[in-house]
Amino acid sequence: MSAIDDLAGELARLPGIGKKTALRLTYHLLRQPKERGLRLARALEVLAERVHPCPVCHNPTESAECAICSDPRRDTSVICVVEQASDIGAIERSGEFRGVYHVLGGRLSPLDGVQPEDLTIGHLVRRATEPAGVVREVIVATNPSVEGEATAMYVQQKLASCGVRVTRIARGLPVGGDLEYADGVTIAQALNARRDMK
Repeated sequence: MSAIDDLAGELARLPGIGKKTALRLTYHLLRQPKERGLRLARALEVLAERVHPCPVCHNPTESAECAICSDPRRDTSVICVVEQASDIGAIERSGEFRGVYHVLGGRLSPLDGVQPEDLTIGHLVRRATEPAGVVREVIVATNPSVEGEATAMYVQQKLASCGVRVTRIARGLPVGGDLEYADGVTIAQALNARRDMK
């Protein structure tokens, strides 16, 4: 396999990048000065070496804990559960949430082979219950898709007997949409109108 095919193949593995786009990006990089390609390669190498999941919430970080978990001004008694780390930025842009987060690392999808043990749900349950009484509410902010709803229900079932209030962000986000692309006002309304899961 040639270097061009190798890079195009790796780029095609990225979400939203098909084979044609990957090949187009590869040829674009070949037209750039050599230094630009080397900077990109170094940035990818540094990313892989330095960034790791926060041991508390699983948000990517270069520090021992992410900036949100290490912020003493955050309310650690309220945990907002999201599918991906990119969803955190969308919620933060709303300016309405001062609690902390928990990144599941995806959503349940048996057809794609994603089972509960593939996500950080077990860690969430431990975090919400140990020590007892510290966490008073878990807000489930999974995407309003079939898989997101199934994940929300599973999380609610796992926390049902833990004595923690479990809420779901209100509708206000389009069904099938992603938090990452929602505007701050929509997310703020959804957070403010959250409800108990039953």
